[in-house]
Amino acid sequence: MDGQQIGDGGGKESLRVAGALLARISDGTYPLGALLPPQRELAKEFGVSRDTVQRALRELANGGWIMSRQGSGSRVSRVVEPQRAPTRAPSGAKPGWAVTLGPIIRQAFEQPEVTLDVYTLTSESLDMHIRVQEERIRTGEIAPRRISMRMLLPSEDLAVPYPRTKDDPDDPRLRDRLQSLTRRHTASVRRVLRALELEDLVPSVELEIRHVELTPTFKLYLLNGTDALQALYEPVERLIELEDGSEILAVDVLGFGATLTHYVKDDDPDSTGSVFVASSQAWFNSVWSLLAT
Repeated sequence: MDGQQIGDGGGKESLRVAGALLARISDGTYPLGALLPPQRELAKEFGVSRDTVQRALRELANGGWIMSRQGSGSRVSRVVEPQRAPTRAPSGAKPGWAVTLGPIIRQAFEQPEVTLDVYTLTSESLDMHIRVQEERIRTGEIAPRRISMRMLLPSEDLAVPYPRTKDDPDDPRLRDRLQSLTRRHTASVRRVLRALELEDLVPSVELEIRHVELTPTFKLYLLNGTDALQALYEPVERLIELEDGSEILAVDVLGFGATLTHYVKDDDPDSTGSVFVASSQAWFNSVWSLLAT
């Protein structure tokens, strides 16, 4: 697999703990605003050192999942509202229906072979959901034999129109923040998948990331040759807090936790679902082969 190796056992363990805590945030065990258990309790539960727990909490804080303050503990600051998606379109339903990513990723990873093609702005949402599946694999809930993933991202030197400072489009801080965010989450996906392969939890793992001179106006997930999910990036005005604590009024897009439209390939090659899955896969393959590097 083309990925980064994890440097030590502590790094692997902190990823395991972070993935488990993310799974609990995702399934509502720790709702928005809830305090996580004290570090001492988490260390005892997971059988790790407090230093490992602290690294896991820092990882969650870097992703915006929790806010940690000395003396006040760690509180959940971001969640994905759970929505159960049907495995197939209900009888008489219109082609394409609204879902969130979690249930569809969950179903895809329950197959012996998992294939996933992703076109996205940052890979932030994907990172979160891959960690949730990692925890399911580690606990023995699922046991895929092969994971193959391709990810398309915008080129780092591309002047994307968002995020940008509303009153000063030439301000480089948000562009730098976007690049940092993308690098952090793609590196996280690499580390998680690499660890699953190195520890023989998944016999075969493939990950390839390419960049393309296109600004994403939508995110697209293609799963196991049968499912496609798409969500448009909607520009909004919002305050963005930088690492130094300063705030910027920005034009941004809110892709994380977005409701996606779900299409499923069925036995009718001319159905809307089948046509959308096939055309989306053809589009991804052509961009991957002809435009991306």
